[in-house]
Formats: sequence, structure tokens, C-alpha cells
Amino acid sequence: MDITLHHAPMSSASPVVHALAELDVPHCLVRIDLSAGDQRRPEFLALNPNGKVPTLVVDGTPMFEALAIMQWLGDKFGVARGLWPAPDDPTRLVALSWTTWAYVTVGATLQRLILAGSERVPAELHHAGQVKHVQGELQDLLAVLNGRLVGRAWLLGDAFTLADLIVASVIAYGTYCGMAVDDHPEVQDWLARFQARPVFRATWDVD
Repeated sequence: MDITLHHAPMSSASPVVHALAELDVPHCLVRIDLSAGDQRRPEFLALNPNGKVPTLVVDGTPMFEALAIMQWLGDKFGVARGLWPAPDDPTRLVALSWTTWAYVTVGATLQRLILAGSERVPAELHHAGQVKHVQGELQDLLAVLNGRLVGRAWLLGDAFTLADLIVASVIAYGTYCGMAVDDHPEVQDWLARFQARPVFRATWDVD
């Protein structure tokens, strides 16, 4: 199987680079220079009309959206490696629920936070009241995640899986955006253990 990942360092492609390394899947990395506009070139848009990374190409067929890519990698390679539940394992339902929750529910809330107060967004779009409100929503979501982690080393039990990688990637991004995890000790400890993994350190700054 020929697998090529089009990526950019410290982007939404970083969790996919990490997942490929955790799974030890042979692949080729193609770096997209976002500042140079590589993502808008016709040959890249032919693979991903959104003009974004990550974009995975499997035997010539392109795939985009980080969550979809990582769930597919779990199905294709993670089950055999003990990093993703098998289709008939009830834990599979848990994995799909939490990973989708992270990207859809938490991710959308983080985007609202960015829009309301980030320096990367025009000042006329900023709204201090909205920042405060969204920060409260994020704390409620972190409380839900904290409850899940009580009595568990990892999201699905005693062992690290791609579910942890996917969810922790979103939470880590949230901390960069100003989301505090200090009031959620289980989340804080879990996130620290995730970020201490050698593969995390080796892949999130990939060149």
C-alpha cells in the first residue's frame, strides 16, 4: 500500500504525522509550505479542493479531514497493533464517540473562542463577552472529559490508544488558544503523559 501524507509542521496535520508514527506505518511525507501558498496550487487542489492539510493519498486516492484520516488509520492498522478497537468490540463505540466529540464539539467551541479574541483575527471581530462565555463552555466540556478519566489511565482503559491521541491533540491545541486545564486534574495529568510520549516529541516538530 502506497501512503503519502501532505502536511505542514505545527498544523492540523501534526496529529496525523504522530498517528502514522505510533502505528509504524510506512509512508511518504510531503511538506506543504503554507506561507508560500503551496496549498493553492492546482496540483494540490486536485487532491484536496479545500486547499488544506492534512491530505492523505492512499494508492492514488486522496482523503482529507484529520479526524476521518485518523479513524481510517485506526481501522486499517490500529486494530492489529492494539491501538484501536475492533469493529465488534463495544469499546469501538466509545472510541468513535470521544474522538468525534473532540473534533466536532470541542473543536467548534475553540473556533468560536479564536474568532472572538485571537490576535490572528481582525480586532473588529473581537468580543470580550463572547470570550468569557465560550471559556465557560470549554470548562464545562473539560469537566465532562475529566469525569471520563477518573479511575482510568487512558480514555479507553489502561492502555494508550489512538483515541487518546486524537482527543489529546484537540485539548493540547486548546491550551495554545488560551483554554486552561488547571481546574481539571485528571485532564491535566493525562495531557502531560500524552505530551511526554517520545513519539509526540519527535513528530509535532517534524520538518
